[in-house]
Amino acid sequence: MRSLRSETMDYGKLVGDSFGFAKESLVGKWVHWLLLIISCIIFPLIIGYMLRIYRGADKAPELDHWGSMFIDGIKLLIVGLIYWIPVFIIAFVVGLSALVTAAMAMSTPGSANPEGLMALIGGFLFAVIILIIVWIIIEIIMATAVVRFARTNSFGEAFNFSAIFAHIGKIGFVPYFIALIIMAIIIGIIEIICMAIPYIGMLLLLIITPVILLFQARFLALLYDSAGTA
Repeated sequence: MRSLRSETMDYGKLVGDSFGFAKESLVGKWVHWLLLIISCIIFPLIIGYMLRIYRGADKAPELDHWGSMFIDGIKLLIVGLIYWIPVFIIAFVVGLSALVTAAMAMSTPGSANPEGLMALIGGFLFAVIILIIVWIIIEIIMATAVVRFARTNSFGEAFNFSAIFAHIGKIGFVPYFIALIIMAIIIGIIEIICMAIPYIGMLLLLIITPVILLFQARFLALLYDSAGTA
């Protein structure tokens, strides 16, 4: 796989190569595209396919060995679920805080302590901010962890935080973060445009999802390799 050195991170080339990969993989290969759409519905399949791209494929991998692809997808989903445990816990606390706040607000007039209610609302907002920060941190780490897992096929390496942060450091924390923001913005814009189209927006989003996922997988693989190591 071609490498983009972190000292001269070319974001335009990173985006262009990723879109080019998705285009080459799908345009004119309608059966392949249709099978990937079906794989998006059977979620572990498309995740397993993305894992093949994370491993450094320079062209679209074949859609074969469906059983192993499904199992790979399950493994990667397990990695993701473990990473998301802190988010689930904080979300539960935030939801519980919201319920308590709502219960106090709807209680009998005069029975609620205004200062206590404001403290609950402040605590709820603080918990939401913490939730967002934790979510962002997890997404930043996972962008490298999923590729590391694909390259090593080791659950332990997916959570080898010292190695993960060392790898990000080789890319450069600022270029790495900027690249992830660019990727998120591009994907977000595509999804918003699709969903904004009346009547057929969701169908269009389903059709274009393979493009988004192949773009993302190639983007993260290239970003990982910009450290100059496999």
